[in-house]
Amino acid sequence: MSYSFTFEQIENRPVAVFGAGTLGRRIALMFASRGGTSRIYDPNVEQARAAVEYVAQTLPGVVDQRGSGAVGAAEAHDSIPDALDGAWLAVEAVPERLDIKIPLWGQIDAVAPADTIFATNSSSYASRLMDKHIRDKARFCNMHFYMPPTANAVDLMSDGETSRELLDTLLTVLPEFGVYPFEARKESTGFIFNRVWAAIKRESLEVVAEGVARPEDVDGMFKLNWHMPAGPFQMMDSVGLDVVLDIEDHYAAENPNLPAGPRELLHRYVDAGKLGVKTGEGFYTYPQA
Repeated sequence: MSYSFTFEQIENRPVAVFGAGTLGRRIALMFASRGGTSRIYDPNVEQARAAVEYVAQTLPGVVDQRGSGAVGAAEAHDSIPDALDGAWLAVEAVPERLDIKIPLWGQIDAVAPADTIFATNSSSYASRLMDKHIRDKARFCNMHFYMPPTANAVDLMSDGETSRELLDTLLTVLPEFGVYPFEARKESTGFIFNRVWAAIKRESLEVVAEGVARPEDVDGMFKLNWHMPAGPFQMMDSVGLDVVLDIEDHYAAENPNLPAGPRELLHRYVDAGKLGVKTGEGFYTYPQA
């Protein structure tokens, strides 16, 4: 099966996005930014409708900022076959649990068009760990988004059997939607950017765990020296300290030699219910609506 497409060949075909959470709706937004249709499937119908509303409200600004392109649309679907009908791409953005991802990919594989590209947005798991029920492994890869439409880099990574032409198609076509892919040349937990960021984040946590500095000291120096709007601790609070801890635990499971101090520090906050922005307190305090 060929997975080689040009943009002109797929611009009138929909993209199916599975999962209507924060990233799922943002992924759908980007694929609707060239006049196409993003079909959003989520078992929570209200969440799927909220995602469609987010796309409708945000999309005109994305198109205007780009200065070209037609305004597309998002649709909510409660049927996997309907979401996949004619789709050139299926992107899975459900919670980071293999017990959810593995059976979902089996359902997708059973009804998807033969030439649909399969991609998981997983930030923690290599795609090969969830391809049990995918018959043609050549059609599957990691395609990890950050936080579009403001952070538009995308990691691509083979599942070990991914078609070379599939990866080349994504490298060529994704920029048409305002997202910019970078290929991990070998399997890497954390892909490219997240792996580098993990080292910065971990050492930031370590200097605080050791009592060398306070979170505001690290963030202040980070912002002054690198001219960034937020420092590592502010960014961790934004992501959620429970999520940061889960990611650190995943790295530590693969590499037991990582220092324990960062995870111990995170545990103190998480165990106290201080998860960051979403609870009103983490390394900093935040006003609640």
